[in-house]
Amino acid sequence: MPLFPKKKGDKKQKGGLTEYEQQPDSDQTNSKEVYPPAPTPAQPQQANGGQAPAPAPRKLVFYTQLAHGSSTERIEGFTNVRELYEEISKSFDIPAVDILFCTLNTHKVDMDKLLGGQIGLEDLIVAHVKGAPKSIECMKSEASLGLTITDNGAGYAFIKRIKENSVMESIAEVLVGDHIAAINGKSMVGSRHFEVAKEFKDLPVGFSFTVNFVEPKKAFTKIAPRSAAPPAPSPMAAMPTEDKVGTGRETLRLHSSGPAEIVKDEPDKFETNAIAKCDDMLESFFGIRDETLAETLVGLFKGNSDFPGFMTSVLEELGDLESEDFVYDLWGMMGDVKAGRL
Repeated sequence: MPLFPKKKGDKKQKGGLTEYEQQPDSDQTNSKEVYPPAPTPAQPQQANGGQAPAPAPRKLVFYTQLAHGSSTERIEGFTNVRELYEEISKSFDIPAVDILFCTLNTHKVDMDKLLGGQIGLEDLIVAHVKGAPKSIECMKSEASLGLTITDNGAGYAFIKRIKENSVMESIAEVLVGDHIAAINGKSMVGSRHFEVAKEFKDLPVGFSFTVNFVEPKKAFTKIAPRSAAPPAPSPMAAMPTEDKVGTGRETLRLHSSGPAEIVKDEPDKFETNAIAKCDDMLESFFGIRDETLAETLVGLFKGNSDFPGFMTSVLEELGDLESEDFVYDLWGMMGDVKAGRL
């Protein structure tokens, strides 16, 4: 599913997602090819002395469905999450603001399949839209409510995980995938995940509060368990395609600025491990999951050879989440992963 503020009070938006024309089969990661491809510098000469026309940009088309049931539609031409939602909304004639989040290659509310900053060129995009609203009243009997929160990069924060034996786990109505619409009457629409997490954190222990949720709409047979354990993905046959991607797996990586990139699946072991552990640390320290932010932090580690430079860069990236303890632990973790100790 986008990023954190550079400085306090100055928020920046994350990148989003994008597409191509095939489908199923989800694997993804690293090696660059700019989209759309720039013309090659040396063009062959034509007979009349002019240059041959530049090759046409590679056409990227994705297939999409609605999680609760729909036809399969084709979408293209988006470079971030908001544009993706707009394309999906046009295809199904629904308001873009009704889309809560998207998963890849599954109709279930599976947070391990959540669409983030990149998408496989053969992935099926499944959109989960607003379902029934609901409200719960709860007492904060412990400092932690047991929620891990993420957001869709387009203004909706939702529950990614519910910790076992936690305050929220005891409330049957609260489910993974629920959009957190308001806390004690204060709207959370348009808030980032860390802002919603802070709102919960600032509630005093022993205080009763209300939360308004909107659950994802889904067919009865698609209801997922409320546990965070990932369900088995539904098998899906690949859709017919017009522009096959040659060999090897590829993904489209979106950025908050600049062109999207086609990335070949050549996993970097350090990056893969470091990103996963960094995401775990974000959850442990701040109660959020954000793979795109984790990727950015790993990039900052690779771009700084000394700790002072790394700390400065990370604290600027974290903005309102500024925590020196987190940066110290992050530096140590990255070093251990790089040295093969983790």
